[in-house]
Order: sequence, then C-alpha cells, then structure tokens
Amino acid sequence: MAWVLKMDEVIESGLVHEFDASLSGIGQELGAGAYSMSDVLALPIFKQEDSSLPQENETKHPPFQYVMCAATSPAVKLYDETLTYLNQGQSYEIRMLDNRKAGDIPEINGKLVKSIIRVVFHDRRLQYTEHQQLEGWKWNRPGDRLLDLDIPMSVGVIDIKTNPSQLNAVEFLWDPTKCTSAFIQVHCISTEFTPRKHGGEKGVPFRIQVDTFKQTENGEYTDHLHSASCQIKVFKPKGADRKQKTDREKMEKRTAHEKEKYQPSYDTTVLTECSPWPDTPTTFVNNSPTPAPTFTSAQHNTYSVPDSNSSSPNHQGDGTSQGSGEQLHPSATIQETQQWLLKHRFSTYTRLFSNFSGADLLKLTREDLVQICGPADGIRLYNALKSRSVRPRLTIYVCQEPLRSMQLERQDAGNGESSNGAIYVYHAIYLEEMAASEVTRKLALAFNIPLHQINQVYRQGPTGIHILVSDQMVQNFQDESCFLFTTIKAENGEGFHIILK
Repeated sequence: MAWVLKMDEVIESGLVHEFDASLSGIGQELGAGAYSMSDVLALPIFKQEDSSLPQENETKHPPFQYVMCAATSPAVKLYDETLTYLNQGQSYEIRMLDNRKAGDIPEINGKLVKSIIRVVFHDRRLQYTEHQQLEGWKWNRPGDRLLDLDIPMSVGVIDIKTNPSQLNAVEFLWDPTKCTSAFIQVHCISTEFTPRKHGGEKGVPFRIQVDTFKQTENGEYTDHLHSASCQIKVFKPKGADRKQKTDREKMEKRTAHEKEKYQPSYDTTVLTECSPWPDTPTTFVNNSPTPAPTFTSAQHNTYSVPDSNSSSPNHQGDGTSQGSGEQLHPSATIQETQQWLLKHRFSTYTRLFSNFSGADLLKLTREDLVQICGPADGIRLYNALKSRSVRPRLTIYVCQEPLRSMQLERQDAGNGESSNGAIYVYHAIYLEEMAASEVTRKLALAFNIPLHQINQVYRQGPTGIHILVSDQMVQNFQDESCFLFTTIKAENGEGFHIILK
C-alpha cells in the first residue's frame, strides 16, 4: 500500500495517466475489476475528504456556552478533565453566552430561557446517596444552603428562585440576546463529605452543572436545550488560592519533558457539554408527579436524621420490642419491602431499591450494602435485615402502685385456702440512654400515660423526701433495679408527678 502514500508525488510529477494504467493492471490481475484515478481519490484517506470533516463539525456546535471566571489547575494531565479550585462562600461569575448561529433555534428569539445551576457530586457512589448526604449536611448546618446566587452582583437574571428542599440548586430566567452573568457561591467544602475526618483528608470533587430549558406551548420550561458542567473542589476561605499556588510551584519544579504531559492553567473554566441532570426537582422544571413521593423534605427530616430516641435499628414508636412481624421475610413483595424500608427509617433508599423484593434485599451482603448506602446506613440496614437488636444500657423493673390494694387471690398449695397476699406485676423498662428524659418517655409508653401530662419524675428518698430524677441519678441506677411508682397531681393542677419508690 506504499503507492497510496506517494499519490501526491505522482499527481505533481504529471504521471497520473501512467499511474492510472498501472492501477487498472493491478485490478485486472486481482480479478476485482479495474480502479480508476477517480475511484482512488474518493477514498477517505485523502485530504479532500479530511477537509470536509471540520465543516460538518462546525454545524454541530452547542447553542450556549457557560464560562466560569476561575482559573483551572495546572496539575491536570493532558486529555483529563479540567479541575478548578473554589473558595467557600466566594462569589464566582458564570457568563451565560449565546453561541447560536444565524437561524439556530429560532423559536427562542425574543424569548426567555430558564437555567438551573447545581452543585452535585462528581463521584458516582456519592451520587447514589445524594439525598442522604445532603440531608446529613443540612442537619449539621441548619439554615444554610450548599449553593446560593449572589443577586446584587448578577447581571441579566430574572425571576430567581430557590427551593428549600433543594439546597444545592438555583434557577432563573435570562435573555440569550443580552449580557448575562450569574454569580454563584458554594458553601459546602469538599472535606465535609469524606468518610474519615482526622485532618489531611483528600476532599471529594463536586461538579457545577448548568441545565437550560425553553418554554413549551403550555408555558412550562420543560423542553431541554443544553447542559454543561465542570469539575471543582471547594476549600475553606483562601484555601483554593493556596492550593493553586502549590500546584503551580510543583509544576515549575518539573522538567520540560514532564510538563508536556500536563495541560496549562487557563484563566477561566469552560463548562463542557454533558447530559441533563436526571433528578430535576418538580418545582423547577417538571410539573409531572414525582415517581416516589417519599423524597419530600419533611420525610427527609423524619427518617434520615438520627436522634437520641431512635438510635437503635429496632426502636419502635409504640415502645414494644421488635417482634417477628418486624423482620423482612424473603416472601415479601416489592410493595411490602418498600413499606419495611419506610418503617425502619430507610426512606432515602426506597427509590434505589424500588424493584427489590424481600428475597432480593436479603441476598445482599454486608459489603454490598456498605458500598451502596455508605458505611453508616449500610451497617444499620444490614443489622435491621438480620434483626440484630441493640442491647439496652440499663434495665429497670417498674410497677404502678394501685390506689386501692388490688389483690389477686391465689390458691394456697398446702390447704387450698385463699391467700390475701398481693401480687404486683412489673414492667421491664429498657433504657438505651442514661437520661432522665428517657426514663420519662419509657414510663409513658409502658403505662399508656400521655407524655405531655408528666411534669416531673421524683424518687422517694430518706424520710419520704422527693428527689428530682436527673441524668446523674439515672447513671447511678443499678442494673435490674425494682421500683414502685405512684402519681400525684401537680401543684398548678395541670398534669401530675411520678414518684419512684
């Protein structure tokens, strides 16, 4: 095939006809028909065909371009995605540029489009547990948002909206024909989502993604036009500047040959095209019903955030221990499995396990669940599936002393006469926390007493004095202690006190 590479020389030397004849001879010898000069020139290995490829690519350009005014890291290898360092809470400009050619998408001429800017996880594993991760962040930093729009500095943005249940997204309308800049502030830092927090951890990368939509006939902005994103890491204030300086100094120490393997640092970050973000909030883009209604903010607060009263997997709201009905059976249907997950405070994963039956879920190993749900919830789900109960820290036995000595007659084994001895029935109270509030709550559950009617719990001391039951007193209770208790009305007539004897 060396003759193909010499084709330009053949053409320049004026030997085209002679070379064409030689090709015909070769074709006849091979029995495959003769090749003419025009046939050879039509093959895609020639420059005439290659020159047409850029012309085709030029017609396939994105309608918009988003440029973030932050420098890229110089310590990124060639052909790898750019990485940009941001400071927590600092405002960064994202320029919204109209990249259309004349005649492209004419239906949006003179109209507004809607863009949604999000900060999302770059790591695929964290994307699967995004709801859980964000709820945990919300619990640790109440009232804060992961992403905000700096409205005073932004230009050309209209009808800015933020959803309280979507802390990592902002939306706005803008006119592609006018100068538009959105200034964003990222309030979460990359190390907040690392599994170990002992100092010096490598922070997880995030992504800044912009999704743009046009208006449909019904007035909703649901018709997707363009999406682009970039990779970022967020540091504490001024941390991004120090990291950028460190990377630059490291690159200066490398040899010229090593530097060729790395891409240069650019003053701005151009967001590259990507697919639209799948979990688009219904209030932002889509007015169709959400497939899994369990992902509302209220239910996140109820199920995802652990508290002192629900620290064990087998904790039940009615105070009863986990019975056989609480265990997930292999024969459980998909719907029953979903109900079991909700009841045991795993609502974050109902969508992830939406097609799992009881048998499917029980087949997952501990390592599988840790990989899917993360270490904390993975172990908790594994223990719940295996019905591993948490041993109480303290057990006490309590009996309510009747106002009248209610005696249960029992036959005397010796002479058959009835005995006047009273039988007191005790209830076992299992304390998972050594706290006075835990004693009050468990007493209310065990004896069906409205919790709000219990004002104080006292312990009867020497000479009949009443000692307030405090956390310190509970911590000094002996395991398996027995108590009788009575109730007395409060001084103000509202509720009553409990006295342990």
